[in-house]
Amino acid sequence: MAERFLALAPWLAALWWGSLTTLGALVVPLLFVHLPSPALAGGMAAKLFTAQTWLSTGCGLLLLLLHRPGQAGPGNGRTQAALVFMLLGVLLALLSEFAVAPRIVSRESLRLWHSVGSAMFALQWLCAGVTFWQLTRKH
Repeated sequence: MAERFLALAPWLAALWWGSLTTLGALVVPLLFVHLPSPALAGGMAAKLFTAQTWLSTGCGLLLLLLHRPGQAGPGNGRTQAALVFMLLGVLLALLSEFAVAPRIVSRESLRLWHSVGSAMFALQWLCAGVTFWQLTRKH
């Protein structure tokens, strides 16, 4: 039974990394190209980033639950290496949502906080990518 749940792990990692990739590389840039004003695009992007936070948090927490430290199972060694990236990715998502996003929305030092938020999004993307790679590579 546990092996069936572990088979979901690469799919969760793919969903996490793929959703970040799609949002950051395709959807948000298209909002700024096609919506009538940057303010409208920014407002919509903020809503999408919030949705992404919850998707990232859900995927990351489920992955962490599936790969608890000390859990025995096939491929345990390679997935243990991904634990740090899973945890860091979830923390980055939550920090972006609750520490950075409110400052961007309030336009407090907008350039600074937008840069911090972009860097944190990129780091979360890397964490999800490393997680996906660790869970799908062959040994």
